Amino acid sequence: MEEDTPLNTEEDKQARIWGMLCHLTALLGMIGIPLGNVLGPLIIWLVKKNTYPFVNEQGRESLNFQLSMTIYAIAAALLIFVKIGMPLLLLVAGINFILILIASIRAFNGETYTYPLAIRLIKK
Repeated sequence: MEEDTPLNTEEDKQARIWGMLCHLTALLGMIGIPLGNVLGPLIIWLVKKNTYPFVNEQGRESLNFQLSMTIYAIAAALLIFVKIGMPLLLLVAGINFILILIASIRAFNGETYTYPLAIRLIKK
């Protein structure tokens, strides 16, 4: 990118950083903070959604995905009694981690990212 393109303005850099944080803060759930995967993106989104349209879009996307992953994890946890729950929980956690990293990199680059497997609970 050239320095004089609109994507290199200071405001755009801030929007990209906040957009990236909408995705990265979902990792709080993986370090043991209960519902941190939902609360992290929710807080960033609520604070910055009116300031940056990009953050509004990426925050909503991150929240929808994290709510979906929470639903999938609960379903997998219920299947522990049938002996397939633990591998499913590990699969959900792995997919969540990888897609968070991909979304974070894309957001930092100023690209919008749409998660696969996300249930669109929060609409425009």
